[in-house]
Amino acid sequence: MLKTVFDETPSQPVLTPLQLRGKALADRLRSKGKERGGMETISGPRIGVALGGGSARGLTHIPYIEAMDELGLKPSVIAGTSIGALIGSGWAAGMTGKELREHSYQVLGTMRIIATKLWATQIRGISGILKNGISMQLDATSIVDTFTPENFPLEFKDLKVPLYVVATDFQSWHQVVFNSGLLRPAIAGSIAIPSLFKPVVYANHILVDGGVVNPLPLDQADINTDFLIGIDVNGDPSEGISKTDHKAIDIWFGSAQIMMHSLTAHMMAAYPPDIYIRPHVANFGALEFWRVREIVAHAEAEKERFKRILADKVEAYIAGKVPVVESDPH
Repeated sequence: MLKTVFDETPSQPVLTPLQLRGKALADRLRSKGKERGGMETISGPRIGVALGGGSARGLTHIPYIEAMDELGLKPSVIAGTSIGALIGSGWAAGMTGKELREHSYQVLGTMRIIATKLWATQIRGISGILKNGISMQLDATSIVDTFTPENFPLEFKDLKVPLYVVATDFQSWHQVVFNSGLLRPAIAGSIAIPSLFKPVVYANHILVDGGVVNPLPLDQADINTDFLIGIDVNGDPSEGISKTDHKAIDIWFGSAQIMMHSLTAHMMAAYPPDIYIRPHVANFGALEFWRVREIVAHAEAEKERFKRILADKVEAYIAGKVPVVESDPH
């Protein structure tokens, strides 16, 4: 994380070169907005961001969101699958990267906190046990209710940035994309990892995890945008390439990763992103959410490189050096 160095006047922080560049970039975009008849609005390239699925590894999305905040850039479209849909919904609702980080620390900070919240969602009092029994599968809708902030938007129309949530229709074998109507059941369907979660019945669909069909929804983030950013948190085999003593759950999740890697390769061929980020997250277990601080900190090393790449792209756009390629208008 960037450190702010203070001079003799405590109220006047001395910014690092990259922070100064981000401030100058935001100022230039505001000037561009005024030239087009705006007031103090930022005018620049329309940026589409696809946030991929990867269970706990998806917490690495947060530093990249912080990076865009620090450059004064806002996405025009956010598309998310699984945990990418969950984190993307907070971003689309107006939460900053810093707020997403702090909320994640608060609700996922220790195993005890997570266990308490999960137990509360499963039981819902003695009457719940008598009526439903204790299921080994989690209820995705209850999880979304429990782990999202208070006063979280109820509908897509209440969001500040257009959001596309990808889930899988278990009956038709096709992806289902939600961008209107109720927000929480759409997210619940997108995060419903098969077997771990009960399928979500919503809008005439039986929904399971969006990663089954589209782990990195570049096709949705590419709608009417100038720059396309894909953040792929599925991981890679590097850490376990020589491991032989895999547990059953490792085989299950690892097989899902292989499938998602193949699907992502096909998606990237059809919708090549201008910036593709794939943090190395293989050393974190898919369900190790309690390691949230480690996971977020792990992505810090790539954060500054991402900011430089993105700043270069936007500055070239402002200077008119980058021809805008028409995105898929669907």
